[in-house]
Amino acid sequence: MIEILFENNDFAVCVKPVGICSQNDGAEDMVKLLKEQLGSEIYPVHRLDTAVGGTMVFAKNSKTAAALSKQVADGSFKKHYLAVVSGKPDESNGVFEDLLFKDSSKNKSYVVRRERKGVKKAKLEYEFLASNGDMSLVSVLLHTGRSHQIRVQFSSRKMPLIGDGKYGSKDNRCTVALWSGEIEFTYNHDKLSFLSKPDNTKYPWNLF
Repeated sequence: MIEILFENNDFAVCVKPVGICSQNDGAEDMVKLLKEQLGSEIYPVHRLDTAVGGTMVFAKNSKTAAALSKQVADGSFKKHYLAVVSGKPDESNGVFEDLLFKDSSKNKSYVVRRERKGVKKAKLEYEFLASNGDMSLVSVLLHTGRSHQIRVQFSSRKMPLIGDGKYGSKDNRCTVALWSGEIEFTYNHDKLSFLSKPDNTKYPWNLF
């Protein structure tokens, strides 16, 4: 059963488990699971990598899907993440801005120096929360939603996320230590916020 944080006639906010696809036509994914569980149509609004869990919203009709998708596109839909990274940021808070190129054949993104076809600007804010040994817990606010953005932007600064072998982590004791903690969006002129936390009995979250 998918954990439902809130549900009404227009949308459902839930906690995506690690290892389940957000949307993958034909396969077992969040859309299919929620359709079966809630007995309604389900429209995806945003995505999380399969290896990443946390708070997501799914629309239950096309009108709400369009309205929420517009907020995602214009940046008024806020996505806050928690991540455990190798090392420690130089500053307690800051902004990362990069140019990213996604190699679809490898399903991997890269920081590049010059704009060209397929290159997109990426921006995030981070705040250092705590450290434990050679790891740090950080909160991240995305300003853009590029493929693997948080993973590649931290990795390019020698701070790969714990468990993220694709982007340089040597620690394979867990999947990617990234969690969609809080989402904020507007519904019927009201600003709504929904929060979930990673399982603090599991590594590396249990270190903080």
